[in-house]
Amino acid sequence: MKKYTSTLFLALISMFCAAQSAKQIHDKAIVVDTHGDILFNQIKSGIDIGKLQKTGNFDLVRAKQGGLDVQVFSIWCDEKGGYDVANQEIDSLYSLIKRYPKRIALVRNAAELEQAVKEQKLAAMIGVEGGHMIENRLDYLEKLAQRGMIYLTLTWNNSTPWASSAAEETSGKVKKENAGLNDFGKQVVHKLNELGVLVDLSHVGEHTFFDAIKESSKPILVSHSCVYGLNPVPRNLKDEQIKAVGKNGGVISLNFYSGFLDSTYNTKQKAFFAKYEEELKSLSAKYGRSNAIDTLIALHPKDADATRPAIEILIDHVDYIVKMIGVDHVGMGADFDGAESFPLGINSVADYPKITAALLKRGYTTAEVTKILGGNFVRLLKANKAVK
Repeated sequence: MKKYTSTLFLALISMFCAAQSAKQIHDKAIVVDTHGDILFNQIKSGIDIGKLQKTGNFDLVRAKQGGLDVQVFSIWCDEKGGYDVANQEIDSLYSLIKRYPKRIALVRNAAELEQAVKEQKLAAMIGVEGGHMIENRLDYLEKLAQRGMIYLTLTWNNSTPWASSAAEETSGKVKKENAGLNDFGKQVVHKLNELGVLVDLSHVGEHTFFDAIKESSKPILVSHSCVYGLNPVPRNLKDEQIKAVGKNGGVISLNFYSGFLDSTYNTKQKAFFAKYEEELKSLSAKYGRSNAIDTLIALHPKDADATRPAIEILIDHVDYIVKMIGVDHVGMGADFDGAESFPLGINSVADYPKITAALLKRGYTTAEVTKILGGNFVRLLKANKAVK
């Protein structure tokens, strides 16, 4: 009995020390999320994300709880929107910063980022998700950069006249001979390099991906994508793309969406929807499909949780990239507020410490964890300084 008690005591001490070590590493690291769809929902709902929210995945309170130092706020709209919508969302971020100047600051480069972290403010950065928002105008691109855009995702799911998306390349909507970047698309990449704005290759088709890698004189970002070799969906990167990012010196920030992480998720989700088919139809008629799904998940959390992968699957994606191109090329881009499902235990930005603990448990060193959490992204910013 004494031996059992002693063994249990030592195990508890070991667990406590490991938890303390994970917390210390997490608190010391610069933690960066390269993609969050918060602003579109903020405008739509009118919520104040400076205050703790019962819904959604982000607010300033939970960001602080999770030790999040840097949030890249996605500026997003579908193909029906454009430059004006982008500016409305940027205005909403400016307004948030004006209301809470002691808690959040707009930053445009690595030096400003590091200063904000030093002042214990959330460093807010702007990423424009979808080249359609520049409306085929380089002057609009320049103006968005002046307002703080630190990356441009060349396409969203919709293609532009100058770049083809993954969704439309794989569906056949864009013919092979028309896929990739045209001359204007190449000008966009060159202008981004000149301005010091990151070229983001999430969402783009393979032809666009390799054209952009070839044209870019600076390391690129993949702001919120996962590994095709672990889950073959069009939004994930194939091995040759991963290798190209490594050769380019870029960073792949992993998306936390269950549908990109887990190859079994779609099957489990369909079964969940089938079980509550009539309820989902009724909710969809009342709230629209997207809101209906969120509502259904909230009404049946136990069944919804059964569809979610374990956090270890996210770390599997980290491992895959690290083994292929090294630890210097991995980051985190959760896609919070942009998807309906994330790994078990990962419900908001408050849960970022669990990522640190999972990486340490998998055997990553303190230095490696620090790079993955945000160090690699800071290095990327420094490598993309504007041309003077």
